[in-house]
Amino acid sequence: MAAPMLRGCCPGRRWALACIDHSSRHGRGAPTGSRCSGKRGQSSVAPQHLATAGKPRKGEHEWAAVVGLEVHAQISSNSKLFSGSQVHFVAPPNSLVSFFDASLPGTLPVLNRRCVEAAVMTGLALNCRINKKSLFDRKHYFYADLPAGYQITQQRLPIAVNGSLAYSIRVGAKRSQVINKTVRIKQIQLEQDSGKSLHDDLRSQTLIDLNRAGVGLLEVVLEPDMSCGEEAATAVRELQLILQALGTSQANMAEGQLRVDANISVHRPGEPLGVRTEVKNLNSARFLARAIDYEIQRQIRELENGGEILNETRSFDFKLGCTVPMRDKEGKQDYRFIPEPNLPPLLLYDSESLPAGADPQQVVNIDQIREQLPELPSVTREKLVQQYGMLPEQSLTLLNEVGLLEFFQNVIKETRAEPKKVTSWVLNTFLGFLKQQNLAVSESPVTSSALAELLDLLDRKAISSAAAKQVFRELWANEGKTPAQIISEKKLELMQDQEALEQLCQATLEEHPQVVMDVKKGNPRAINKLIGLVRKATLSRAEPAVIKEMLEKKLSS
Repeated sequence: MAAPMLRGCCPGRRWALACIDHSSRHGRGAPTGSRCSGKRGQSSVAPQHLATAGKPRKGEHEWAAVVGLEVHAQISSNSKLFSGSQVHFVAPPNSLVSFFDASLPGTLPVLNRRCVEAAVMTGLALNCRINKKSLFDRKHYFYADLPAGYQITQQRLPIAVNGSLAYSIRVGAKRSQVINKTVRIKQIQLEQDSGKSLHDDLRSQTLIDLNRAGVGLLEVVLEPDMSCGEEAATAVRELQLILQALGTSQANMAEGQLRVDANISVHRPGEPLGVRTEVKNLNSARFLARAIDYEIQRQIRELENGGEILNETRSFDFKLGCTVPMRDKEGKQDYRFIPEPNLPPLLLYDSESLPAGADPQQVVNIDQIREQLPELPSVTREKLVQQYGMLPEQSLTLLNEVGLLEFFQNVIKETRAEPKKVTSWVLNTFLGFLKQQNLAVSESPVTSSALAELLDLLDRKAISSAAAKQVFRELWANEGKTPAQIISEKKLELMQDQEALEQLCQATLEEHPQVVMDVKKGNPRAINKLIGLVRKATLSRAEPAVIKEMLEKKLSS
């Protein structure tokens, strides 16, 4: 590699929290309110609240929407892109800032090998062409959290181009149909993150934290191949899964490790594309979908009412459910891109072009990285379908919920129950309880071992399916108890005395002659009522199928 890989910067230098007085501040727009935000250019104009997108209005089917995305993913690396400063989310403000991060005169960038390898690995996983020669550029703009007055990025010749991202969306009344789609990837480029601005209007000041300044980012530019919020959110979620599988980014949106800018426009089919707006800094897949769908409806309303769409940057107010103007783009900012003078071209190699005697620590071998690619989510889903006989939509859900696949696999390892039964319990019962209480898999009071034990008891016919559901509810409410303990305490064991069960069936028939008459007249629901009465009498300790068989035998005799 042309740039030296060994660090020469002073890591971990501590800097005082900088304070900017708003009265002398210009540039990307003053912040509003007393909230803290890392977002730039918050508009001081109060938002005009518009109704969120509901049912399509008359004539809206005559419009076509176009959505493109720019995704910024923080690279999983111990140090920053061009300095030796550590990367740590919860560090005290300005505690991880080197001389280079603070842009002190005379400091020089030293390229992080790990970040380059992460970019190559991501490009390969997304079917990109890796450029053996890529260039770094300076993108100039002035803001308090960018001390150098420019960002080092890759404008002219990025590290990877012309890729594709395949994703699947669920459609239909019950969302049981899976449609496969593909979005083109224009490019993947390496660039620096900026610092964080903490706005406080109450004191008319902005505090600057440079811990994030210089952290390595992968900017993944997706072509405008999508048409709604759900497609965009699903594509971003798939990209998130790929980055996590590769280990190139933790992609935790809640911690700002994955941020999305959405470009949206509408036009009538057959006509030129409309004027686009950009919605910045979306850090949730759900908010991304809501923001895009709202913006599509807003643009349609504006055009149908005789207005025009401004080429502007907007933000999404999740409390109001609408997008809010930040700044217009009519006078496009001149970033004055120039080649980065302190970084030579980034040279990569494959096995054929690798120089003889090259130092392995100073070069990156594309073929070697290709051989190290782990299993991607799409392959994992295919294996789940083939190995366990589950439906494609079930495999989608298993991977889309953080930690759910690992939970499922742990249950499979510890139980003798059939995989289809495990799949049903994990996706329906377990996941249903999680969603009811808005919990993550890691927060579940029911462990994979406890569920495996419960399914073993059910598989051995020690309890009925109804009793198993009751045991699960008890497990959820009484963390620490085992299924066996709950079954013993609640006396939920399956009724083994067939003679006693027959007597209960006979007693139920004698006590409900009218229901018996309905059964004999051909009412199909009547037999279910009898089954329910017997189950109630057994405290759900008998299987419905066994009860039905006994009842039918007695009714026919």
